[in-house]
Amino acid sequence: MSSAGVSSRREAESLIRDGRVSVNGVVVSRLGSRANPERDTLRVDDRRVKLSGPRRYLLLNKPRGYVTTRRDPQGRRTVMDLVGASYGYLYPVGRLDYDSEGLLLLTNDGDLTARLTHPRHGIERRYEVEVKGVPTPETLKRLSRGVALDGRRTRPSSTRLVRVIRTPSGNRGLVAFTIQEGRNRQVRRMCDAVGHPVVRLRRVRFGPIKDSILPPGGVRELTPREIVALEAATSTSRGNDRKT
Repeated sequence: MSSAGVSSRREAESLIRDGRVSVNGVVVSRLGSRANPERDTLRVDDRRVKLSGPRRYLLLNKPRGYVTTRRDPQGRRTVMDLVGASYGYLYPVGRLDYDSEGLLLLTNDGDLTARLTHPRHGIERRYEVEVKGVPTPETLKRLSRGVALDGRRTRPSSTRLVRVIRTPSGNRGLVAFTIQEGRNRQVRRMCDAVGHPVVRLRRVRFGPIKDSILPPGGVRELTPREIVALEAATSTSRGNDRKT
């Protein structure tokens, strides 16, 4: 289903578990079941799945106040409201929190999405994070070595203090983080763990993709060179070889 552009692989698993998928009139109950849209009749919610059109790859500069999902049960604005329907059926690659901002990929290429988000590839994500207080060199080293979250230490990462921001309520630090994981609210929780809560978090790079001039809310298609770079990143990354 991901290859047909119906959903991401994670969403496809949820559809199967909910009994919403059938092949040749039989409801699919086992994860990992296969069907050929050219030969079999595959339906989701009784709507036939057909082979999708051309693969699409978009880059969005997500503002704060949007949910990174196709739809939200609470009625909040989603990133799809920024993209619109003209690009066809797309879904986000990974997540950015509601209060986070920055670069987000969207595509209908389920295979590439799975590779980009699988921990074994260790695709780098870089963030610029404004925190309360100014982390000391020792605190930055602690963050780089890894912090225990939910009983499991984060992978080693790269952290550095970019500059000190002076405000009426006290100094803040702007910290550059480069991580190879996508654990839930990871950077925010790492900063909380060392006593420097996040004020603002912005992703400035996902793997090889970066864009410093795309405005907040702006969307563009990836260039052919960027698409090749993403494919290469999933075949050359060695993030899983590192000790955690």
